Amino acid sequence: MRIEIVTIGDELLLGFTIDTNAAHLARELAALGVQVVRRATVGDRAEEIAAAVRDALDRTGAVIMTGGLGPTADDLTKPAIAALFGRSLALDPAIVAHLERIWKERGRPGALPATNLQQAMIPEGARVLFNRHGTAPGIWLEDGGGRWAAMLPGVPREMRGMLADELLPLVAARAGAGAGVVRSRTLRTTGIAESQLAVTLGDLAQRAEGLPVAYLPGVDGVDLRLTARGLGADEAERTLAAGAARLRERLGRFVYGEDDADLAAVVLDACRARGLRVAVAESCTGGVLAARLTAVPGSSDVVEGGVVAYDNRVKRELLGVDDRDLQAYGAVSEPVARQMAAGVRERLGTAVGVGITGIAGPGGGTPEKPVGTVWIAASVEDAAWAARTLFIGDREEIRRRAAQAALDMLRRMLLFPAERG
Repeated sequence: MRIEIVTIGDELLLGFTIDTNAAHLARELAALGVQVVRRATVGDRAEEIAAAVRDALDRTGAVIMTGGLGPTADDLTKPAIAALFGRSLALDPAIVAHLERIWKERGRPGALPATNLQQAMIPEGARVLFNRHGTAPGIWLEDGGGRWAAMLPGVPREMRGMLADELLPLVAARAGAGAGVVRSRTLRTTGIAESQLAVTLGDLAQRAEGLPVAYLPGVDGVDLRLTARGLGADEAERTLAAGAARLRERLGRFVYGEDDADLAAVVLDACRARGLRVAVAESCTGGVLAARLTAVPGSSDVVEGGVVAYDNRVKRELLGVDDRDLQAYGAVSEPVARQMAAGVRERLGTAVGVGITGIAGPGGGTPEKPVGTVWIAASVEDAAWAARTLFIGDREEIRRRAAQAALDMLRRMLLFPAERG
C-alpha cells in the first residue's frame, strides 16, 4: 500500500507550530509495512486543501489528512473534501449528543454553542472515526473506485489516540497480511563525537547485520538508528536485536540506552539500585539538571533537592565554597565545581553530589575561558571526579549539553567505577 499524508493549517506553514503529526503518522504506517510516498502541508484555504488531496489521490489513491476539523471558520477540511468526492454534508444526531455530553462533563455553562455543531456535519456515505480523546470526529471517505481519504484532528494528542483506536486497524486490513514491515531501533550514545563514532565502529559504520546505520546527532549526543525494510515483523525484530547487540558490543559505555531512553532515568535507576540519594548544585545551568532528574516519574525516592548557586555569594554561604578559591581561580574552575558538589552533598545529607559551573553566553567569555566553558564535578560516596568541557551552541544548547554531561559523569561513576577520575 502507498499512502500520502497532507497536514493542514496556516500555523504549520508559518512555522508557529511544529508538524509532529506527519512524523508520527509516517512511523506508525511504516510499522505496518505501508509506504508513505509523499508528505505535503497546506494552509487553511478550501481550494488548497482540495487541490493537495486531489493530486495525492491521483498518485496513490490513499490520503491521510490532519487538521481543519474544529468548530471555527478556518476549519474547512470536511467541506472541501466532501465537495471533492461529490458528497453533501448532513448533521449527525449521534455526534451532536456526544458533543453535548462532553460539554456538560467539562462543566461548561449553558447549551452547546452552535459553532460546535459544525463538527457534527458528516459527508454523505462517510464512515465516522470515533474520537475518544476530544470533540472532533474523524472521517473515512471512499469513492466507488476504491480510492479513500481519511481525516483526523490536528491536535496531536487527539490525532495519535484516534490513529491507534480507529484508523490503523482499517489501514492494516486494507494492506493485508504478509506485507513487509519497516522497523527501526535506535541506540543512544553520549560523550563521543559523531566522527569518533564512525572510527570506533570501523567495519560496522555502514552496516550491522546487513542493516544500514544512520547517524543522528543532537544536543544530548548521537543516536544510531538501524532500519529493517521489507522483512516480516518477527524477522525484522530479530535482525534489529542482533544488529543493536553488535553495535553495543563495539561501543561499550558510550551507549546508555535504546529508542526513547532518558539518561536521567538511567542514572536514577543506578542510584536506586544502590540506595543512593542525589543532590545537585547548579550555576550556569540554572536548574536544568534538577529539572531533568525530577521530570522522571518516581524520582522522589532518589532526588533530595538542589541549589541554584548563580551568584558567588550563594556559592559561599549556602555551599561553603572558599572565597579564596573564587578569587584565585574564578567561579568557573575545578576547585569551585568540586566544592559545589561536596557542599551540596554535605548540606543535604546525600551520598551523591553534583556541581556545575560555566559560561553559557552569549557574553561573559574570555580568551582563557570562552563561552561554552563548563566545569562539572561529581562526588559519589568515597570518590570524586571533575572535568572541563567546551560546549558548542547557543545559550540553551550549552545549558542542555552541560546537564547531559553531568548525568553521563554520574552514570559512568556508578556503572563503570574503574573509570573514576
